Amino acid sequence: MEYGRRRQLLRARGRNVAWVPPLLLLVGIVLLDLNTTERFRIITWIVLVPGTAAAICGVWTTAVFAVLAVVTYVVVDSAWPGQYQAGLGDFVLVALGGTLAVVACAARLRKERQTLHIQDIAETTRRTVLRPLPPRWAGLEHAGVYLAADVEARVGGDFYDIQPGLHGTRLFVGDVQGKGLGAVETAAALLGTFREAGYHEKDLATVADRLETRMLRHRRHTTALGRDDGDRFATAVLIGFPEDSPETIEVVNFGHEAPLAVGPRGVRELPSGDGLPLGFGELGGGLPPVHRVPFAADETLLLVTDGVTEARDRRGGFYPLADELGPAVAAGAGPADPWLLVRTIRDGVLRHCDGRLVDDTTVFAVRRMPQAAGEDDQDDEGGRLRF
Repeated sequence: MEYGRRRQLLRARGRNVAWVPPLLLLVGIVLLDLNTTERFRIITWIVLVPGTAAAICGVWTTAVFAVLAVVTYVVVDSAWPGQYQAGLGDFVLVALGGTLAVVACAARLRKERQTLHIQDIAETTRRTVLRPLPPRWAGLEHAGVYLAADVEARVGGDFYDIQPGLHGTRLFVGDVQGKGLGAVETAAALLGTFREAGYHEKDLATVADRLETRMLRHRRHTTALGRDDGDRFATAVLIGFPEDSPETIEVVNFGHEAPLAVGPRGVRELPSGDGLPLGFGELGGGLPPVHRVPFAADETLLLVTDGVTEARDRRGGFYPLADELGPAVAAGAGPADPWLLVRTIRDGVLRHCDGRLVDDTTVFAVRRMPQAAGEDDQDDEGGRLRF
C-alpha cells in the first residue's frame, strides 16, 4: 500500500519524522536569504515548505507549516531595508500557496483512504476465492503463490484449492479465460462447486461432471443478465488422491497445462490437456477421461497456469520451465520440496519477464506427507504460504 510505504520510509526508531524535510527546507531558505546579497532574495521560495509538507505530512502538520511559512516570510523580509523587501505581492503568494497546500494535503489523504479501502475489498475477495490453507492439510504438504497481473486488483481468474472429503483428498487448479470481475466471479463459482462435490462424491468423474454443469449454469446466468461473457471458459486440472492406492493419483485435465511429477528420478509430464476446457464439454462429445497414473511417495506434483509457460522476455522468448527445473531438482537429490519448487519458478518467471506480468500467474506444488494421521482434523482456515 503506497500510503503505508511512504509513512514507513519517513519513520526513525518508530517515530514519525515526516516533518523533518519541510523544516530543513524552511531553515535552509531562511539562512540562504539572510546570507546573500539583495540581488539574490529567495525568501519567496518559502512557499515550497507547505507544498512539501502536503506531499508527506498530515493536514494539521501542513497547516502548521503554512502558518509558519507566512510568519517567517514577514519576519525575514522585514529584516531587510525597505527598498530590498519582497513586498505585499509575494506575501499574498506565500499565504495563498500555504492555503492551497492544506487543501491539496486533505485531498491526498482522502484519496489514500479510498485506495486503502479498495485494497481491503480486493484482499477480502482474494481470501474468499483463494481461501487460506494450512501448509500441511488433508495429508498433503503444499506451497503456492499467486501473482495477479493487475497489481492493484490483486486477484484474477487463476485459482487453486485442496479439499479433503469422504473419499480421499482432491486438488483443483485452473485458469478462467479473460480478466476482471467476471473472471473472479467464475473462479468463485467453480471453487464453490469443487468444495462441495469434492467432499461428497465418490468418483472423480462425477466431480468433473458437476464442475462442467456449474460452468454451463454460470454462463447461462450471466447471459440472462445481459453480460457479454456467455462464452467464457476455464482450463483446469482436477486431481484425486485415492485412499486405497497411495502410489497412484487420478487426473482429469480440462485443456490445462500438463502437471509435472518432480522427484529423485527427474521430471515427468502427467497426462496433458486431452479434454476441452470447462464450458466446452458439449462440443467434444463429453468430459475428458479420468487417468489413473503412478505417483511415487517421493515425488512432488507441480502445477502452473499459462502465466508461467507463456511469460515472455524482451525478445519474445517463452519462459524455459524445464530448464529452470533441472538445476533445482537434480536426479538423485531426494524429494523435491514444494516450497523450493514454487520459489524457484516464481523467481524465474519474474526474472524472465523483468517483473512485467501480462497474465495472472499461479504456481502450486504438493506432495504426500509420510503420515497423514490427524491432518484431516485441521481447520481449513489456517495460513497459506506467502512469498
